[in-house]
Amino acid sequence: MVFIELRNITKKFGSTLAADNVSLGIEKGEFLTLLGPSGCGKTTTLRIVAGFVRSDSGSVYVGDERVDQKKPYERNMGMVFQNYALFPHMNVYENTSFGLKMRRADKDEIKPRVEKALELVRMSGFEERYPKQLSGGQQQRIALARSIVIEPLVLLLDEPLSNLDFKLRQQMRIELKRIHKELGITSIYVTHDQGEALAMSDRVAIMNRGRLVQVGTPSDLYEHPKSKFVADFLGEINFFDGKILEISESKVTVLAEDGLHLCVGPLANHIKENKEVSICVRPEKIVIEKRRTQEKNMFQGRIEDCIYTGSVAKYYVRLTGDRLILVNKPILDYAVLYGVGDDVFVGWSPESCTILEKGEEDLIA
Repeated sequence: MVFIELRNITKKFGSTLAADNVSLGIEKGEFLTLLGPSGCGKTTTLRIVAGFVRSDSGSVYVGDERVDQKKPYERNMGMVFQNYALFPHMNVYENTSFGLKMRRADKDEIKPRVEKALELVRMSGFEERYPKQLSGGQQQRIALARSIVIEPLVLLLDEPLSNLDFKLRQQMRIELKRIHKELGITSIYVTHDQGEALAMSDRVAIMNRGRLVQVGTPSDLYEHPKSKFVADFLGEINFFDGKILEISESKVTVLAEDGLHLCVGPLANHIKENKEVSICVRPEKIVIEKRRTQEKNMFQGRIEDCIYTGSVAKYYVRLTGDRLILVNKPILDYAVLYGVGDDVFVGWSPESCTILEKGEEDLIA
């Protein structure tokens, strides 16, 4: 059931179109992430939902109620900001209870609700501390507690983990998922970090230049992108531009620009022969061998560089014809890593490819 609905939201700042006719439905209890590069319109869209920015046209509904003409404090939404926005002169208890006091909650219910919220974010016992006495991760937990203590209908999170170090971000992802699961609050999360979006979300809405370009589950977006932009933005990928030579029921043959013949699994769309296309192959789906082990989609090359990341070896292989591709392989045994200058074969199955018609970069969801 759609609980939050954005209908044809448009917003301009001068000549910049920050939100371009954005329409989106969010299910009750869903964790949806707005994902995209800087300046794509995701934060503007979130702030329109929150009421901090007024759209030029369009409407926002929560349940059956239109809320875009209401003031922010009338919308019953909790907001977690990137910079925490804690009051430095208030201790943890006072910061957490602030929203309840502003809503004139009964004094008898404030303390148990604050205690419950702090317990939920695992900050019980810190009530008397001030923000300057807390780490960045602890401050972010208090900001989250302050937002959920008011029991909002909607929780909005604007890049809340971007100021944390890598390990702490990883931990907070798990904590946010746990808290969302326990509370079941409909949540909209904004980030430019693909890893966060894929790890935390029920669905992801990818934005570019103010528009929604694709909405779907993390696995659907990663495995089945509908445009070159989405394929390139989510993780690492190899592209082969070319033209369709032949289409059969079981496969498609594509001639790449550098002369490589590629075999792709059955078409899921209606691309015709002689059409200009892009073939997409994720680097983790490519095998690397010392000898040829398959007939289709296997090419000879030489390792030009190898980057060791601890768990994965990233091989940059220069194919005959001068194409450079990336191959990611888990490191199971450090002793059997390939070296720079090694002659190898790289290959992948026809089903591992995604085929996109040229010009689909701007496809609208």
